[in-house]
Amino acid sequence: MRGRAKPPPAPLPQRDGIDPVRVRLPEDPDGRWGTVGDHLRARFAGAIGAARVDAMFAEGRFVSVRGAVSADEPYAAGRYLWFHRDFAPEEPVPFPVGVVHRDAHLVVADKPHFLATTPRGRHVTETAVARLRRELELPALQPAHRLDRLTAGLVLFVVRPEERGAYQTLFRDRLVRKEYEAVARYDPGLPLPRTVRSRIVKERGVVAAREEPGEPNSESRVELLEHRAALGRYRLLPATGRTHQLRVHMNGLGLPLVNDPVYPVVEAEGAADDWSRPLQLLARVLEFTDPVTGEPRRFESGLRLSAWPDR
Repeated sequence: MRGRAKPPPAPLPQRDGIDPVRVRLPEDPDGRWGTVGDHLRARFAGAIGAARVDAMFAEGRFVSVRGAVSADEPYAAGRYLWFHRDFAPEEPVPFPVGVVHRDAHLVVADKPHFLATTPRGRHVTETAVARLRRELELPALQPAHRLDRLTAGLVLFVVRPEERGAYQTLFRDRLVRKEYEAVARYDPGLPLPRTVRSRIVKERGVVAAREEPGEPNSESRVELLEHRAALGRYRLLPATGRTHQLRVHMNGLGLPLVNDPVYPVVEAEGAADDWSRPLQLLARVLEFTDPVTGEPRRFESGLRLSAWPDR
C-alpha cells in the first residue's frame, strides 16, 4: 500500500512565531461538500461561526500552494490548505527568556516562571518557543521536551527539524539527567535524603494529579540542601517524568512547594497570574551525551528562586 505523499511546504510564513494551520480536505464519498466553502463552514462553524469563516474567505485568509482560495471553488479531496488562526489577546509575561547556550544544533533556554513552553489553550504567542523564534530569527526552532508553565529553568530547543527526533529520544529513554531546585516547608522530623516511588494519575480536564495505590510509575529523589527557619531548599532528581511529579511527591511528603497554586489546595481557576508569587521550582541542570555530536553536555540555569535569596 502506498503511503500518503508528504505535504508541500506551507506557502504562508509564521505569524508571531506561530506556524499556519494546515488542513487536508478529506475524502467525501457521499458528496456532502460541493465547494471548499461548504466543507470549511461545516468544519469550523462550531468553533468560530459560519460568518467568520466567510469573512476569512473574503479576506483571502485561506490559501493553497497557488494562492488565495475562494469559497466557491469546487471541492477536491486530498487538497492542502493553510490559514492563520485569530489569536486572542494575551497578557505579556513580564520576564525575558534567557539563552544559556546556542550553537548550530541546540538552543538551551532559561524559561521564566509563568511562560508556557509551547502553544496550548489560551497561551499561544506568549510561549517560549514563539518568543525564541521571533527573537533569535529561528522559525524552525522546536522544543525537545516541555517544562510546566509555572516552573522556571532549562528547556532544550532543537535548531534543525531533522535532528529533533534524536534529542526527543533522549528524554523518552530517560537518558537526560535532570536536576531541580525547590523551596518548600522544612520538617526536621522527616529523614532525608529519600527516594519516593508512587503511582501518579492525571486525568484530562482535572487540574491536580493524584497518587493512587498500585504499581509505581514515578520516581523522585529528594535531598535537603539547607534550611532557614521554617523553609528548606531542596535538590530534586526525577527518574521519571509524570505530570506534576515533583510537586505531587513533595506534597505527599508534607512539603508542598512555596506558592504552589494546586498542591495541597487547588486555587480558583482562571485567576490572573500573580507575578510576585512564582512557584518555587527551578529546572537547574540538564546533562546528557549529545546524540548528534557525541560530546558530553551539561547546562546550568542562571536563574534563582525568589524565596531563597542569596545571603
